[in-house]
Amino acid sequence: MANYANLPAPTPEGGLNRYMQEIRKFPLLEPEEEYMLAKAWVEQEDTEAAHKMVTSHLRLAAKIAMGYRGYGLPQAEVISEANVGLMQAVKRFDPEKGFRLATYAMWWIRASIQEYILRSWSLVKLGTTSGQKKLFFNLRKAKNKIGALEEGDLRPENVKTIATQLGVTEEEVISMNRRMSGGDASLNAQVGSEGEGTMQWQDWLEDEDADQAGDYAEKDELETRREMLAEALEVLNDREKDILTQRRLSDETITLEDLSGQYDVSRERIRQIEVRAFEKLQKRMRELAKEKGMRVDA
Repeated sequence: MANYANLPAPTPEGGLNRYMQEIRKFPLLEPEEEYMLAKAWVEQEDTEAAHKMVTSHLRLAAKIAMGYRGYGLPQAEVISEANVGLMQAVKRFDPEKGFRLATYAMWWIRASIQEYILRSWSLVKLGTTSGQKKLFFNLRKAKNKIGALEEGDLRPENVKTIATQLGVTEEEVISMNRRMSGGDASLNAQVGSEGEGTMQWQDWLEDEDADQAGDYAEKDELETRREMLAEALEVLNDREKDILTQRRLSDETITLEDLSGQYDVSRERIRQIEVRAFEKLQKRMRELAKEKGMRVDA
């Protein structure tokens, strides 16, 4: 596989602007060129071909990483994690599946970033359910949407609104909000007032090595689910993939109105396509999970 050490790396010293300028030097790939490079990697393990595929998508990884600002973590590290996910995508990409690398890679990039954030936020003592993880990654956005920007506990009506929007219980909203209050500081940030010492948030974290076996098992399951999701997307046509991705799978979702303009159809037609695409995706995910003896969350 392409050596990660050979890639441009964002650093606090170098600055993100310099990094962004550097990765713009790598050309984007035409579909045919991408296909031939992917074939060379799959059939011949051509590391130069893999490296070209990675570098041509560094801008995509950086763009997705920028959508995760606000968690108090160094942006350079978030981008680095995005690049790790990108490399994993290139390593597993099958050009015969019929979709572009960017479509496949975005899943791996987001998953890599989210794993990093969850690891770094272990202080928050997150639960492991999909609902709690969804709540963690969407609570801030939901609060902004309804103007609940005040610190401290949320008002009951706001709790109810957010719980309904995210499909979780009101108790989970209250608990997660309390855990995250004041939590936008990096784990490397100093605790206490200036001059009181150099203790950092990470110094307060528990040693998680005691449950390494469980961690590895969870990571294996997550990787399997990622692969299942990428495979399940094959049941959708290009329009369904694009609409479902923009409506439900992107960091910044798009409105029905915007999509109706893009496709020159009614908002209701876009909604119908979205619902049907999601149902098809769910059905295929359940089929794949059954084949692998796994459980699929509703």
